[in-house]
Amino acid sequence: MASRGIRDRVAIVGMGCTPFGEHFDKSVDDLLIDAALETFASAGVAKDDVDAFWLGTMGSGYSGLTLSRPLKIDYKPVTRVENFCATGSEAFRNACYAVAAGAFDIVMAIGVEKLKDSGFSGLVGGTVAGDGTQVPLTAPAMFSLLAPAYGKKYGVSDEEMKEVLTRIAWKNHFNGARNPRAQFRREVDKETIACSPLIAGPLGIFDCSGVSDGSAAAVIVRAEDAHRYTDRPLYVKALSFAAGPAAGPIDPDYDYTTFLEVVRSAEDAYAQAGVTDPRAELAMAECHDCFTPTELVLMEDLGFTERGNAWKEVLSGSFDLDGDLPVNPDGGLKSFGHPIGASGLRMLFECWLQLRGEAPENRRIATIDAGKQLGLTHNLGGAPGECVSFVSIVGTEPAACGPARRGWDGGRARSPDVGEQRGEIAALRGQLGPTIVEPLALLGQPLHGPAAVAGDPVEQGPALEQPDLVADDVEHAASERASGGGEVGDEG
Repeated sequence: MASRGIRDRVAIVGMGCTPFGEHFDKSVDDLLIDAALETFASAGVAKDDVDAFWLGTMGSGYSGLTLSRPLKIDYKPVTRVENFCATGSEAFRNACYAVAAGAFDIVMAIGVEKLKDSGFSGLVGGTVAGDGTQVPLTAPAMFSLLAPAYGKKYGVSDEEMKEVLTRIAWKNHFNGARNPRAQFRREVDKETIACSPLIAGPLGIFDCSGVSDGSAAAVIVRAEDAHRYTDRPLYVKALSFAAGPAAGPIDPDYDYTTFLEVVRSAEDAYAQAGVTDPRAELAMAECHDCFTPTELVLMEDLGFTERGNAWKEVLSGSFDLDGDLPVNPDGGLKSFGHPIGASGLRMLFECWLQLRGEAPENRRIATIDAGKQLGLTHNLGGAPGECVSFVSIVGTEPAACGPARRGWDGGRARSPDVGEQRGEIAALRGQLGPTIVEPLALLGQPLHGPAAVAGDPVEQGPALEQPDLVADDVEHAASERASGGGEVGDEG
């Protein structure tokens, strides 16, 4: 899996997040209004300054009207998205792409979910008719399979595994106790966690994330405009999303010790951001700790430690608030619960606070003072062996080397970047004359990215002359760059 990415082309200039919890006194409208108003104030903008909105919710609304009605949006695009537990991140991803594409100057991504009013102890969502082959297991039961599988593969005894899972829950409750927006704001001792009633397999109550209501939002602009709104923007380094074939439950080779979708999306995100050693380069990570064994496996899938070593790192405190890579410094899903549409943006909100030095002192991470400037967020939706995965990377400084790398090998085929295509086009054009049709066919793909739209619309002129217009624009762009101009597509 490889993608070009939009590294440093857009930036977050304002964020807001409601407290998560049992908001029986608030409606979906109230939560959206609270998050949006805080975000507008953070970015120093008014509602009418925003060109378009992306709303993430799984079951708290079914169209853009879910947001336009309470905010009284004046006839602007509002796109409602859903992608399992990555719904909030999906709203953010699409909003970023819209700005990077030049379609809008300033947009909002906002997520919301109100679960407590449903009376259902779990996530909401309609049941889709199937063929009867779906495994009828609860979420705790499905994720409980990770723990014994991991222990068997890497020689971790049941007693050691219990200690590891207990420490993950203890860590996240420790962090959440220092966060006024968390649902659960008390430390829980290890004995209480270890002796809690069992829910499924080895998982007890404290191994499972809670159910809550909440909303969070972000305002996104072009990177070159970011300092018009704040002197401390967060630049988007990578956005990666992967959906797999969902064959794990029927694949005899799947061993329940990894999420392949996470591995692929993480590899892609690191390639987009230019990260080669995530453990050394990241200041923090917010990961999808829906259950304690999920966080354990994610430490390896996200490349934070070697295979079979995460359990030792957990026990040593590597991922604690004062560890060398703090994971879930805000308390994670374990302390916040999981209002589906809001969780991904809530994770970004913690990056917003920590990387900008605005987190409260009692949970401020030391890796920022050590000079690290990157934060990672991760969402997972579905179940082991059949899930979707999102990974983002954000940072406080734009890369000195400029926009994103235009391709990477990662053990798979590498896409040629625009510069390579320019050289090949020039060489082939010299052989074949003015037409560019044959060179593009020999390259095996059309010209990618901003250079393809650098000049006048290709609708002008006869059909056979359109490729010449594209080629001329590429040559013009190369000339501009050689004379000191920016790379095509740097603006917008």
